[in-house]
Amino acid sequence: MSTINRSRRVAAIGALAALALGATACGSSGGNPLDGGAGASASASAGGSGGSGSTVVVGSANFPENVLLGSIYSQALKAKGVKVQEKFNIGSREVLYGQLQSGNLTVLPEYNGSLLAYLDAKSTAVTTQDVNAALTKTLPAPLGILDSSPAEDKDSLSVTQETADKDNLKSIADLAAKGGEFTIGGPPEFKTRREQQLKDVYGLTFKEWKPTADTTANALKDGSIQVGNVFTTDPKIAQYKLVPLADPKNIFGAQNVTPLVYKAGVDATATAALNAVSAKLDTAGLTALMKRVSVDKEDPSAVAKDWLKSNGLG
Repeated sequence: MSTINRSRRVAAIGALAALALGATACGSSGGNPLDGGAGASASASAGGSGGSGSTVVVGSANFPENVLLGSIYSQALKAKGVKVQEKFNIGSREVLYGQLQSGNLTVLPEYNGSLLAYLDAKSTAVTTQDVNAALTKTLPAPLGILDSSPAEDKDSLSVTQETADKDNLKSIADLAAKGGEFTIGGPPEFKTRREQQLKDVYGLTFKEWKPTADTTANALKDGSIQVGNVFTTDPKIAQYKLVPLADPKNIFGAQNVTPLVYKAGVDATATAALNAVSAKLDTAGLTALMKRVSVDKEDPSAVAKDWLKSNGLG
């Protein structure tokens, strides 16, 4: 899995520096400390009652998308009469995972591919089914995953709508005929990590590689690059009408939003509520929600409430 952008976006903490991950994952607006040994807030050490009583403690990492997902989970549970405590903006996976394993947290919004890479860096699973099967075998007994949503926050090769229409581009494979004319942009590490893989798997070569980092979507819009490594829940995909190309050979593996739970703390009612969220949440919908949070600066709790209501879950 690729984790080119997330670790770069979040400050590392000295106390956990030795634990920094080599696992990869994609990130969106605000970065994703779940995948990069990112800094944790002081609240990470606070205890909770999840797994030891009737209260379900919903946690989140300290970036906007994960807080939004935590709020969706929390409000969906409350709508079913579950007593909930919220502990958002905690920090990195190192802290979050330990808190869940101890039962201080009960539910976390996770990304299945990133979680598997954290637990088993040598795993080669790429599809949602294979990643989840591997997770089920790898997770310690107290923990489990519920249903994965179709929603993913992952790497993409994206182009503008104009380029897609002009060159009839629908998948990464379609770039083979045009790549030699195109400049590709992405985080600085993208060329090192992906150039040979794109050549081997899709037969792609590009005219030039540019390190565009956080400005990749803007560079696509202004035409300084023709292909960009944009993460799939980046609100600029919708804002700039970019087209993430299909990846039929799964060069970018699964990164489905998936509830990770302390099993003793979730009953059938809570499980059903969280699975119902997963059934409704897709990448396009999550991208639209993230635009409201990251671009329009709306309150994540209010955005979550609207989404749940519109999907009959709140």
